[in-house]
Amino acid sequence: MFNAERRQFILERLTRNGRVVATELSRELGVSEDTIRRDLREMAADGLIQRVHGGALLRSPATMNYTARQQQASSAKQHIAQAAAGLVQHGQVIILDGGTTNVLVAQYLPADLRATVITNSPPAAVALKDHTSVEVILIGGRLYQDSLVTIGAAAIETLRKIRADICMLGICSLHPDIGISTQNLEETYVKQAMIESAAEVVALVSAEKLRTAASYVVAPLSELTCLVTERDVSETLLVPYLERGITILKA
Repeated sequence: MFNAERRQFILERLTRNGRVVATELSRELGVSEDTIRRDLREMAADGLIQRVHGGALLRSPATMNYTARQQQASSAKQHIAQAAAGLVQHGQVIILDGGTTNVLVAQYLPADLRATVITNSPPAAVALKDHTSVEVILIGGRLYQDSLVTIGAAAIETLRKIRADICMLGICSLHPDIGISTQNLEETYVKQAMIESAAEVVALVSAEKLRTAASYVVAPLSELTCLVTERDVSETLLVPYLERGITILKA
């Protein structure tokens, strides 16, 4: 089997099983483990997979900058955002994470909503400018330009002083075993602080982010209350999340 054929085989196996193990691939393909490890290194360098101890997982597609992500799965994001906005109630304190889907959540919140929205996303704060009954608190810090969110010690310190009813968490990757992960270490700490500051945590996840992993782990799946995803996601793909006790809302 040529190098390209092995890579295609590995990708197909990842898509089907969500994970590959180097020793199993070596045995199945009749090549050395060194050859498989080299394949995995090259595929990781090309942004196709996320290497983990002993093997690999699918890599999140959410590696593009904010502007490019606005064009990705836009219809699915709209439905997810509408469903997530429907979970919000009057009088709540809401933490609204960054991400293109959460900006849509801000837009879909009821015009007469009486609530407080705390966000590290300048685009989400601007999207709420006409919601006159919503108090909008924009968290300060250093602007992470790829995601258009504030990060750093100032953002984390602010979040630690908040006790929110619900957090709408933007998701880069969501894997049954790895949990929630993302591409930026400082953003990881901010997301952790958001989770710790909220009574309920809702993950907004388009289908292509399920069973994928990124470089930095935010939290295990057990930290999530609810997962909002696309209506046509297969039940098979969702089974590992249901087995971990997460409520799933298909939009």
